[in-house]
Amino acid sequence: MTKIAALGIKTDFDLRTAAEREERPDEVPSGLANVWLNVLADAKGNSAAEVQTLIAKLQEANRVLGGGKAEALFVEAYKQFVTLPSANKSYHELFFALSDANDGAALFHCTTEKDRTGWAAAALLTLLGVSEQQVYEDYLRSNEYIIPAYQKLIDRFVAAGGEASIPQDLLGVKAAYLKASFDTMHAKYRTIEAYFADGLGLDKAGQQRLRDRFLTKE
Repeated sequence: MTKIAALGIKTDFDLRTAAEREERPDEVPSGLANVWLNVLADAKGNSAAEVQTLIAKLQEANRVLGGGKAEALFVEAYKQFVTLPSANKSYHELFFALSDANDGAALFHCTTEKDRTGWAAAALLTLLGVSEQQVYEDYLRSNEYIIPAYQKLIDRFVAAGGEASIPQDLLGVKAAYLKASFDTMHAKYRTIEAYFADGLGLDKAGQQRLRDRFLTKE
């Protein structure tokens, strides 16, 4: 918490569900605003946010998430990051706030900091002119940090008879996940600019404010 305070962060954007927030409430320094943006509020049935708890239930995890079901679930979730009304509303509020240079530094996060957070970062970087190839490379580097952090949990799950692919699919990232978001965005809006304008309600002026805030002239 001391490290967060030292960064001068003014706002913490929490992209998680109500259940996730209740289980692990954010602990933030005094004076830091906590803004809740429930990206998956409109998701039906099992969501990528909810099924991570199944990793502690061996037999149920193998039944519900084995045989590639976990990967398929996350591919669907990444499509929903672009199509769900709750996702569009949440990302609108996030990017609108980030476009205000007077708001100070901010952070945004979900639970494993790679899915809802990953699409937010990927969309913003793409709008700012970073190539999709570079965005994919940056996104996939998440595995270098996330998998080691959960390695003991993964090892226990597999040793107890859990399907090895399940924790990897749940806790790691795959190009297929991010591709699902990009493909859905291109099919529905064609360009990243149209996605921000028509999907998220940030017009050209709003998009330019983001560029002005996060890009520097050489």
